[in-house]
Amino acid sequence: MMDKGDNHIFEGEVTDRQILRRIDHTQLKPFATWSDIEQLCDEAIKYRTASVCIPPVYVKRVHDAYGDKVNICTVVGFPLGYSATAAKVTEVEQALADGCTEIDMVVNISDVKNGDYARVEEEIRTLKRVCKEHILKVIIETCFLSEEEKIAMCKAVTNAGADYIKTSTGFGTGGATIEDIRLFKRYIGPNVKIKAAGGVKTRKDLVQFIEEGCDRIGTSSAVSVLQGEQAQGY
Repeated sequence: MMDKGDNHIFEGEVTDRQILRRIDHTQLKPFATWSDIEQLCDEAIKYRTASVCIPPVYVKRVHDAYGDKVNICTVVGFPLGYSATAAKVTEVEQALADGCTEIDMVVNISDVKNGDYARVEEEIRTLKRVCKEHILKVIIETCFLSEEEKIAMCKAVTNAGADYIKTSTGFGTGGATIEDIRLFKRYIGPNVKIKAAGGVKTRKDLVQFIEEGCDRIGTSSAVSVLQGEQAQGY
């Protein structure tokens, strides 16, 4: 899912800069402090990551402190997905009002397991309508789904007009796999991009997921990995 202008990166070794421009630099731990968030934002500015992905409670504070220096992403219905659609709509509205520009929503996984794909699709469509021109990424939590369910979700995300399909929250029983990225590429529409998250911990992982077609990777580890430090989880 790379832009045509990015094809040149595959002619030689992928640089750290080319990796970082696809990173949603993430801090979603339930005990994240303002100091943690400041460090995340300072690193995002220094290394020019695609965005910071932060808890909703910090969106306004980051926007007030950093303005347009960072692209702010936050999560909705996170991490379990079974909030009522109306509650998710309110979360999106508040996040956008606080200064967020990208939303990562979790689908209602119970609806997926019940085979109620029409309901899942309508919820995604509703949230995209609220997001308008802002980016909506749809987390389907692949670790809980069968191949049939993953394929159905590729179609639902496409039909609903979302911007990205995303593998994982990082809080489930498993994260992104290359096999799931390849499956996504077969079944998503041409206007849907791919975000991998959860378990992408080494430089080799980062390069492989990008080469397989991921436009974004959600991780807290990219900066430390590219500095040669040990990755410290999602």
